[in-house]
Amino acid sequence: MPAPVNKLKQALADGKQTIGCWLVLGDSYAAEIAASAGFDWCVIDNEHAPNDLRSTLAQLQALSQTPNQTPNQTPNQTPVSAVVRPPIGETHILKQFLDIGCQSFVVPMVESAAQAAELVRATRYPPGGVRGVGASTARASNFNAHADYLHTANDQICLFVQVESRAGLAALPDILAVDGVDGVFIGPSDLSADLGHLGNPHAPAVVTAIDGALDAIAASGKASGIFAVDPVDAERYLARGVSFVAVASDINSMTTALRQTASRFRQ
Repeated sequence: MPAPVNKLKQALADGKQTIGCWLVLGDSYAAEIAASAGFDWCVIDNEHAPNDLRSTLAQLQALSQTPNQTPNQTPNQTPVSAVVRPPIGETHILKQFLDIGCQSFVVPMVESAAQAAELVRATRYPPGGVRGVGASTARASNFNAHADYLHTANDQICLFVQVESRAGLAALPDILAVDGVDGVFIGPSDLSADLGHLGNPHAPAVVTAIDGALDAIAASGKASGIFAVDPVDAERYLARGVSFVAVASDINSMTTALRQTASRFRQ
């Protein structure tokens, strides 16, 4: 039996647009709720959230076992796709996430083609990469139930590299040329800070830089992604064809709803 088909990778390769939710609460209950809401994917954030390997594992399990919903709230037996953002793109960190079953990644702060190529190698078995071979005891192979996992796993990896600095923008053409990079994800917050507009991703210079990057990604034929939990921003990026758009986060949804409810009854 081969490695499980990565339906997110497949959808992006087919040119489909997808929407997702960012999981930053670090809690499998929150992941389970998000998994049932109707998103195409959920990102388990290890960069800016209180996650570790075991909390990430719990959320992967929740995402894989929760029936998704279609827009009319009819249960869909295909689970939401799980994506992990590691704290940093180090081979030993990615190795552990791979072995607990992650097939899709958004890796932060990529600033060169060489760095992107190393990430490709870190997520692939030899001879195409340097991923350690421990699948026989790993959740990724369903504990060796997928007998042909080693020979098919590489083809199911979906890798987004995150460009969020001036250096990353300058290297974008070279990054896009790296075989094995499925897409480039733009990080508006860090990019705006590096461009001298800390806390203001809507500054004209930042918007221009983002639009230019998205145009370059589209021209390359690879998938583009962006974090846009402001509905106006999300709609604009979807209208211009961005294929991997984070339209919500668990903590943003929770704080907004609770504050609105408290404010209503305080009045």
